[in-house]
This record gives sequence, structure tokens and C-alpha cells, in this order.
Amino acid sequence: MPSSVPVPKAELHLHIEGTLEPELAFALAARNGVTLSHDDELALRHAYAFEDLQSFLNLYYELMAVLRTERDFEELAGAYLERAAAQGVRHAEIFFDPQAHTARGVPFATVVHGLHRALESARERYGMSSRLIMCFLRDQPAESALATLAEAEPFLGLITGVGLDSAEVGNPPAKFREVYEKAAALGLRRVAHAGEEGPPQYVTEALDVLGVERIDHGLRAFEDAGLTARLVREGVPLTLCPLSNVRLRTVDTLAEHPLRAMLAAGLKCTVNSDDPSYFGGYVEDNFRAVRETLGLGPEELRTLARNSFEAAFLDDEEELRARYLAEVEAHDFG
Repeated sequence: MPSSVPVPKAELHLHIEGTLEPELAFALAARNGVTLSHDDELALRHAYAFEDLQSFLNLYYELMAVLRTERDFEELAGAYLERAAAQGVRHAEIFFDPQAHTARGVPFATVVHGLHRALESARERYGMSSRLIMCFLRDQPAESALATLAEAEPFLGLITGVGLDSAEVGNPPAKFREVYEKAAALGLRRVAHAGEEGPPQYVTEALDVLGVERIDHGLRAFEDAGLTARLVREGVPLTLCPLSNVRLRTVDTLAEHPLRAMLAAGLKCTVNSDDPSYFGGYVEDNFRAVRETLGLGPEELRTLARNSFEAAFLDDEEELRARYLAEVEAHDFG
């Protein structure tokens, strides 16, 4: 019988805007005088039947309109971190999309300071460590990403790395070569979404052109045997999001998800929730789903948990990483 105690884990692929639950969305809308296009929370939940990534993004960006103040961002992140702590998350690396907020007139400082306050509170309340990763919107011009990086410079003490998200198809990683070069020069860690809906070639570009250290998603990399062998050889972590893949129809059913085969091939996979409010489950929900549907055994689950801490940006806190890994080894995976 599997343990009912949540798996100790790091979450490395989590969009904080994607944790906006309908209840909080309506509360913030009322507080900030924003009118939503759905009548109530139930109608909004019914809208979460996505055909593809773009149909999700349309709703995702619409709901961001309720986020206006530091308090809003602090409450958004605080609600996620409370759920995450209850689901066994010891360390969270959180994506945020500054362009989606500054384009609406919300100052960069408002976003970062609100999120940072929640992260500091989570360290005190739950003993949870965390990092912020600023993502560039790949369907916006590269010049916008460069301007965003420049705007972020006064806040780099609060930001660990940069990422690349939003609509993948037609927006290859190479488009962002210059901004990633500048980010590297500033000492920022680098990750990028690649191989979710885009081809395996996008994964290769993210590695070779952007110099990323982790691939977010990377699901389609498994279609290319040579790329798979390279990822195994170089130990590149993949931050997979199984329930998201099903909801966005990159796989038809969870039973068809290649996670187990990817682990067997030696890929350094991790399991994460992506945009959990929209995709039907937070990170422990993803762990339970793949355990039950794919029949993952205790050692496969232990490997996923171990990988999450090994792939985390904890280089400046190796004692903390060691403590987390020891907790994984001591956990009863059933």
C-alpha cells in the first residue's frame, strides 16, 4: 500500500500565474474593480476545457487582469506555497511573466516585491526554500525580452534565473540568443520551455544556442534517439508536467505518457504541475496520477524525487540540498 505521506520533492516547473484559482480570481476582481467574462466560479471552471496550448493561454492572460498590487501577488504566491507545503514541496522554483504585467501598467517592482514577500514568509512558516525565475514571452519580439531584462537588473538580487515560455510553435529558441547571452553575463541561471508542442530541434537549439541548464517539458525530445542519448549523456534535467500534457492534448491520455519509458532510458526526469489551477492538479496530484496510471514503482518514484533536488538551483546551499536528498532516501515510497 503506497504511503499517504506526500513525497518530499522540489517543484521546478510552476507558473505562479497558473496557480490562480477561480475563487481568488473573483475575490481579486472584486477588490480591484475588474469585470471578468465569466459569471461565476463554476462557469470559469467549465472554461478549463482546452483544445491546445493557445486556447489555454487565451484564458490565462485574460485572468491576469485581476493582479494589480503587491498584495495581490503576495496572496497569489502565498496560496500556492501553502498548498505546495501540504503536498510535500520542500523547495520551489517559481516562474513569473513580467511582460504580461508591465504591459498592463503594473510596475516590475510591484510584481517582484509581492512575490518575494510570499517566498520569505514560506521560508519562515514552512521551512521551504525557493527561487524566482523570470520568463520571457516567446511570442513577443526579442526586443521586448531585452527591455525586460534591462528592467529587471535592479532586482537581480531577488531573481535566480531566466526562462522562456508561452506559445512555442513558430517561436524557436534561437530568436532569444542575445537576451540569453546577456542573462548569462549577469550570472543568471538559464532554462527554457522546449519540446512541448515544438519539435525536438527546439530542445537542441535551447541547449546549443541559449546554453540552458534544464529543459522545461522536453517531452518531444524522446522522439529523437540521438537527442535522447545526448540528454542522458549530459544529464540534462527535464521538468515534465504529466497532467498538463494531457489537459493540453500533447498526449491523448495519461496512460500513453512516455514518462516511464523516459526514466528507463536514463533521462533525468522530474514531475511538476505547470499551471495547476488550470490543469487539474498540484505536484503531489501529478505524482499520484503517474504512480497509479503508469504503475511506477517505489524506486522510480524515489528517482523522480531525487532528480528534483539534484536539478534544483541550490548550488549556494549544498547543505540544504543534502538534507533534502537524505529525506528522499528515508521516505517510505511503499
